[in-house]
Amino acid sequence: MSVKAQLTGTVVSDKMDKTVVVAVERQIRHGVYGKSQRKTSKFVAHDENNEAKPGDTVAIAETRPLSRRKRWIVTRVVEKAPQV
Repeated sequence: MSVKAQLTGTVVSDKMDKTVVVAVERQIRHGVYGKSQRKTSKFVAHDENNEAKPGDTVAIAETRPLSRRKRWIVTRVVEKAPQV
């Protein structure tokens, strides 16, 4: 069995049923100038119980294709968004 990829990111949308959009941010160095840059990737992830809300930090893991764009699943909510 191969090891599945795991990432941590912030939920940016929960408008779909049992699905969330997770933004994962990473830092890279520019090849020529060496400046540090922030890059963001958005992943569509399956959330079976609709427990993740926008602003929450969640852990996602790679899984089999669940739909055309869904290849990740929410494993746990790491931190809830602060209530305003």
